[in-house]
Amino acid sequence: MGAHHDHHGHDHHHHHTTNQRALFWSFVLIATFMVVEVIGGLWTNSLALLSDAGHMLSDAAALGLSFLAVRFGARQATPERTFGYRRFEILAAFVNGLTLLVISIYVIIEAYQRLFAPPEILSGGMLTVAIIGLLVNMIAAWLLMRGERDNLNVRSALLHVFGDLLGSVGAITAAVLIMAFGWTLADPIASLFVAVLILVSGYRVTREAIHILMEGTPDQVDVVAMQRELGGIDGVKEVHDLHVWSISSNELAVTCHVLIEADTDDQRVLHDVTERIRQFATFERSTVQIEREAQCCENRTIW
Repeated sequence: MGAHHDHHGHDHHHHHTTNQRALFWSFVLIATFMVVEVIGGLWTNSLALLSDAGHMLSDAAALGLSFLAVRFGARQATPERTFGYRRFEILAAFVNGLTLLVISIYVIIEAYQRLFAPPEILSGGMLTVAIIGLLVNMIAAWLLMRGERDNLNVRSALLHVFGDLLGSVGAITAAVLIMAFGWTLADPIASLFVAVLILVSGYRVTREAIHILMEGTPDQVDVVAMQRELGGIDGVKEVHDLHVWSISSNELAVTCHVLIEADTDDQRVLHDVTERIRQFATFERSTVQIEREAQCCENRTIW
């Protein structure tokens, strides 16, 4: 009978400039120091530094993904890619999540072995590298806090950096304990603490990426409540083929078919349905198909 398509524009270049700059320079800082921390960890024989470098790898990947998401978000869709390049962010996040899980498992196994046979550690060098790591993370956090506070990518990147600050504090604490008391067990204990942080973030990233790739319903949308609300609109007999999914981490889409009574004003129902949908979430794309009783097909998905 009729359909309504609602698309929000994606040309936000002027909004994204500050975010792009903050994300890019934070990425450069974190990625560069990650290499320094790997070298420092191998030199001092500190697993806490190596595990913190693993956490910094997750930060660098998250910052890089956020930067690319902001960059690619401005690209126009093409006939070959009607949704543009938004899914690139999710694919990369999935790979990032799997990498984090592998790193965390490796660190946990290595730390477990070191608990029983702690090696000699150059605590002075370890402390120096850890302090520089703390400063680098503080600068990255400051850069990100200058970006848009309401931007999801910037906010998630900031959370990653705050998590890494904890890792640096753990490495500094371990280095001080080794220097002061010769307590070499502090190194594997600190690395276990960081490994758990990596494991948790890796699990979350992987789970969210799989959920989006499987076209799962976004957590913030209650589809059952939405169908009930839409079905309660005057003149609506039934709502079917209701689908809500995420195109990327912060871009939602919804489609549905609405069966109306024969003598109902379809434009009025279309307006009411569209307004009611907007109350549930901000949808970048919404498509509503209006059908009258006589036109409704038999093969449909009832939710």
